Formats: sequence, C-alpha cells, structure tokens
Amino acid sequence: MLTYFKTIDGHISEIPACEPGCWINCVAPNDAEINGLIADFGIEPDFFRAAMDEEESSHIDYEDTSTLVILDIPVVEKSGKNITYTTMPLGIILTEKNVITVSIRENAIINEFSEDVVKGVQTNLKTRFILQMMLRIATKYLQYLKQIDKISDFVERELRKSMKNSELIQLLDIEKSLVYFSSSLKGDEITIEKIMRGRVIKLYEEDQDLLEDVLIEIKQAIEMSNIYLNILSGTMDAFASVISNNLNIVMKVLASITLLISIPTVITGLYGMNVTGLPMANFWFPVAISAACMGITYLILRKKDMF
Repeated sequence: MLTYFKTIDGHISEIPACEPGCWINCVAPNDAEINGLIADFGIEPDFFRAAMDEEESSHIDYEDTSTLVILDIPVVEKSGKNITYTTMPLGIILTEKNVITVSIRENAIINEFSEDVVKGVQTNLKTRFILQMMLRIATKYLQYLKQIDKISDFVERELRKSMKNSELIQLLDIEKSLVYFSSSLKGDEITIEKIMRGRVIKLYEEDQDLLEDVLIEIKQAIEMSNIYLNILSGTMDAFASVISNNLNIVMKVLASITLLISIPTVITGLYGMNVTGLPMANFWFPVAISAACMGITYLILRKKDMF
C-alpha cells in the first residue's frame, strides 16, 4: 500500500499523488507498486528486497541517485493477555526530491508521523525528516524499555507469591525481547555513527545538534537494555535456585512422612506373622509401641529440622 504525505501549513497531510518534497510511505507493497517506484525514481531493486527482509540488519547502502538506510525499530505484539516486544527493519530511501519509507507491516512510529503526532516535521527537508524519524525511533525504544521494566517488576512480585509456569514463561519472553532490543540498538548505533561522518548523507550545520541527540538517546537505550537484561538474568537465576530449593524441601518432608508411616507397617507386619513366641502378642501392644516409636522418630526429625 502506498500513501503520500506532505507538510502543508506546518502539518503533515495526506495527498492524492506524488509531488516533489513529499514523503512516500510503503507498507507491505506489492510487486506492481515496487516496480512503479523503481521505474519512477530509478531506485536499485535490491533496496526494496533488503527493506522487505524481516531478518535484515541495520546498515547503509547507496547508489548514484538514491541512498538506503535500514534501521531496526521496536514493535509491540499482543497475544491474548501477553505482550511481547520485538524489532523489525524500517527502510528509508532518499531520492533526489523525496523520502520513501518501506516496512513489512504497520508500526507505531510510521503511524505517529502520518497522523501528525510529531510536530515540526518538514517533508521537503529530507535530512532533517530522517533525523526526526531516527529520534522518534530512539524515543520509542526508551518508552518500551520502561514498559518492560514495569512488567518485569509486576511479574517478579507475582512470582514471590506463588511459583507459576505462566509467570516464568513471561519472564523468558521479556528476556528475549531485551536481547532483540540490545542487538538491534547496537546495529542502529553503528548506522547512525556512519551517518554522523557526513559521507553518505549530506548533513547541514543546523542538523548536527539533532543528530547528536539521536546518538545520545540510542546510547542511553543501549545502556538501559543492558542493565535490564543483567537484572532479569540475575532474577531468573535466583528464581531457579528458589524453585530448586523448594523442591528439595518438599522431598525432605515427604521422605520424613514416609519414614514415620513405615514404622507401624514394620511393627504390625512382625506381629501379623503366623508364628508363636512373640512378646505380649496382644492387640494393644503393637499399637502402643508403634505410636511410641513414631513419636520418638518425629521428635528426632523435628530436632533435625526435617519438618
């Protein structure tokens, strides 16, 4: 699907057709739409193949008339009550007069720009528009990392009350999300540092501060993801030790109960044999001696903290 946007009177508005200085948004484009863009703007076909590859990592590529910037952006996926965070590639293609974004599905960052949530965007200022999109990506990473931290704290409190598989699986999903974020942010950092050199994309003096802000936000997001990942890994190890310890306690109690129950079984088994000569072979004596032995054994086990 192709949509066209342009800044009109300080606001991003959708326009019916492509114009110089507009932003072309491609969400899961079909072959006909891709071939039309290739023919109209002289874009390398590999640019679209790279942008549509879900496993593509962040990098920069350029040809004579166009430049491709691929960045990994954060995505939220809901499955029932569970929320998982992952990343997906966003391709940004710079042509002589337009900016083209290519994504495999809709995402919050593109929607915020198309719905005019981000203020001060000028689609005709290509370099600044790309930097504003990068800053929004970095801000979205920080926002999702704070959400992940709150979710992990909530799950940890639930696990302190009772050990359930659902909470443990949710912690594993959060840990996987942090791994995705950490690796994607490192790739984005390398890409932004290449852009900062000014060799691939022409940078203007007024855009330097914005690019530095983007790099600072990315570095902060990397640091936060590493901190949260280390904390979560330590939490998972601690809960694994707690679960193992609880299992040992249960097995210890069950073994003690089994020992107590076996005492009357042994004594009644002796007095139940078809032999003569057993001392005090009356009904009450095996019961009394069983109760006494069980009481003594219980006190010994209790003293050794087996219960």
